[in-house]
Amino acid sequence: MKLITFLQKEDNHMGVLTDRGVVDIEAAQTALSTRLEAPVPVSVKQLLDGGTEALNQLRNFVNELPMEEENPAWLKQVEDLTFGPCVTDPGKIICIGLNYRRHAEETGMAIPEYPILFNKFNNTLTGHGSEVPLPRTAHKVDYEAELGIVIGRSTKYVAEEDALDYVFGYCSANDLSARDLQLRTSQWLAGKSCDKFSPIGPYLVSADEVGDPNQLDIQCTVNGELRQSSNTSDMIFNCKQIVSYISQCMTLSPGDIILTGTPEGVVMGYPPENQVYLKTGDVVTVQIEKLGALTNTMVSE
Repeated sequence: MKLITFLQKEDNHMGVLTDRGVVDIEAAQTALSTRLEAPVPVSVKQLLDGGTEALNQLRNFVNELPMEEENPAWLKQVEDLTFGPCVTDPGKIICIGLNYRRHAEETGMAIPEYPILFNKFNNTLTGHGSEVPLPRTAHKVDYEAELGIVIGRSTKYVAEEDALDYVFGYCSANDLSARDLQLRTSQWLAGKSCDKFSPIGPYLVSADEVGDPNQLDIQCTVNGELRQSSNTSDMIFNCKQIVSYISQCMTLSPGDIILTGTPEGVVMGYPPENQVYLKTGDVVTVQIEKLGALTNTMVSE
């Protein structure tokens, strides 16, 4: 199942992508309320909090919709939507640094012995198609194509072999980074948590549609030029290892997002004379196999 968060009168609404278009779940539930045996989740938060039962309710509801109906009011087209972040209010955004072998090599840093954890905040979230303001205080803003993991069930101290059972799904993400702010100190927070520096989407794709998250092609383009091209199999710590490791440190809860690191090809990895950081007007697209293409335009703040 591919879930979409879209904005309507500045409110977030959840949609489900189908062959005919995007089902506005709240609108469909209202229109078909007399047919419902029980309410279905109408937001991503409700869905994640409700667990497997809520997902099954939603899937059954969408499967039983009268799709033969011509132009129902609850069916929208993707091109008409304004996207929000595919997860709107995570309790935690946890990021993994230097988690692709060739990326660590290009930056001249040692292969980490343990996953490097840092965090971002909800102010960094934005959706597909949105504009990202380049901070006035930064001049070296870099792109980072990343696979996002979205937790679906609470867990702590989970074993690696069971870790992916607690994942709801996955999304494309861009861990934008102001390198001049990031590298002022040994702590990366300042360069990672600027407003709208975590675009995620366009879809949140349920785990059953993705299969092995460590066998996905991942790319980034800037103004159509290919900058990053790799596969999630190059991760130093794979997805189940990451989820398990983080759960040894803290409880993971439904809706938590884990950004799993970026492959080689970032601007910081280029020779100094070839480093051209993002500027106003640049269009950045992150595309991950099975998860869709996430595009954002850089603008002046």
